[in-house]
Amino acid sequence: MKETSRPGASGDSFPPLVRRAVQGAQHVWPLAVLVALLLALAVPAAVVVAPGFINPQPPAAAPSTPAWQLPPAALTARQGLSPLSDTAPVPLPAAVTAQLDSLLKPDGDGSFTGLVLDALTGDVLYDRGGSENRVPASNMKLFTAVAALRALGPEHRFSTRVVAGSDANQVVLTGGGDVLLGAGESAPDNVMGHAGLATLAASTVAALQEAGTTGELKVLVDLSLFSGPALNPAWADGDVAAGEVAPLFPLALNSARYNPAVTTGPRPQDAAVTAAEAFAAQLKAAGAAAGLTVAAGVGRSSVPEAAPGTAPVSGAVLAEVQSATVAEQVNLMLETSDNYLAEALGRMAAAAAGEAASNDGAKAAVRAELTELGIATDAMRFADVSGLAIDNQASARQLAEVVRAITSGTDPRLRAALDGFPVAGLSGTLDTRYEDAETSRGAGLVRAKTGTLNTVTALSGYVVDADGRLLVFSFIGNGLKPGAAGNREVVDRAAAALAACGCR
Repeated sequence: MKETSRPGASGDSFPPLVRRAVQGAQHVWPLAVLVALLLALAVPAAVVVAPGFINPQPPAAAPSTPAWQLPPAALTARQGLSPLSDTAPVPLPAAVTAQLDSLLKPDGDGSFTGLVLDALTGDVLYDRGGSENRVPASNMKLFTAVAALRALGPEHRFSTRVVAGSDANQVVLTGGGDVLLGAGESAPDNVMGHAGLATLAASTVAALQEAGTTGELKVLVDLSLFSGPALNPAWADGDVAAGEVAPLFPLALNSARYNPAVTTGPRPQDAAVTAAEAFAAQLKAAGAAAGLTVAAGVGRSSVPEAAPGTAPVSGAVLAEVQSATVAEQVNLMLETSDNYLAEALGRMAAAAAGEAASNDGAKAAVRAELTELGIATDAMRFADVSGLAIDNQASARQLAEVVRAITSGTDPRLRAALDGFPVAGLSGTLDTRYEDAETSRGAGLVRAKTGTLNTVTALSGYVVDADGRLLVFSFIGNGLKPGAAGNREVVDRAAAALAACGCR
């Protein structure tokens, strides 16, 4: 018997129209799924993209310029250290001693002495063997600086002249104490090369033309201003060979250096002839258009040696150039610790005092100026005036006193030396020091003259402490282990401690 189907049991049981619709849907369903998937993906994309078409946004604004890069709307208030005040509190000696005693310990052998003074009153704030004689190394240059400023005056200049020789067509280059001559044109803004041999040669040719001179010129050099040995017997041969110093003459190029930019290595052993040959070359170049030639070689002048302290006897002056001021030369000498320049300034101080411009004259002149300044010199020993000799003897007290005379003494001429003190971490012989954590607090604040020999480290200068008090100091290490780098750090740490001191 055939079973009768019931509605809903099978699709075959739907009416024909419905059944066709269902069958059509079965074929269309996979496509519908694909469309729905695409729509699902398209909607989020539309959310992102549509606003750009419907309501486009302006481009993002460029980052604003930092205020410090903008042109100022008004002048910036002046910045800097506050003026010194004589009411600033004075450090307590016990507190200063506690600071420094723990720092002044040598790296190996040797020992340190030291003295700290209040610059205004002269009161002693620290004293460790401050009156003991020590080898001061280049701290000797502080004594020479004071002597040159007092004997010559800060504004004095040295003249290098060309004078007519005793024979026709002779020109005599006459040394007047300027050892910072330049080979080219005079450079008025410079200390080294302030007076130039090219300028001197051009002026000489002009004078010769005016006098109607023609033909060949013979160049001589007159060195009679300086007397005695050109080399100090107290200097070690090795130091001379290394270029720490050279034979002294009253004229030289670049402080007896071949190149003003190269301040180490051997120096010319006859700096005067080197300078005279450079002048002859400039004279030849300048005289070519005027029909003047220059004979080969440079001769020594036969002008008799002048009496001590007087200019050489000579003929009519044809041309002249003048050096930078004594103050400017003193500052260069202190900043770079140039031994040759120091010795030349010492001899010129002697000449100004009417003494022989010699090694012995320079030592006597420096001692005399210190004595007149009120600094006791009886126990001092002068072997030279640059500090290169190991036989020099001075105390931390004498060095601190001469710094105090410069910073706050009664002789205003000495203030001219203030700019010559190297600045910790910034200039001169201190430019690469005060860079570690223990000394950096003194960077830019400590101003001091350095001194270094094989077994010697010294530092003498001035600093404003944290309370605004001006202090002067001198630290000297002797008998030190050669090459021990820590000894420079010892004196640097001590000076940096004074800069940070609120020692009350």
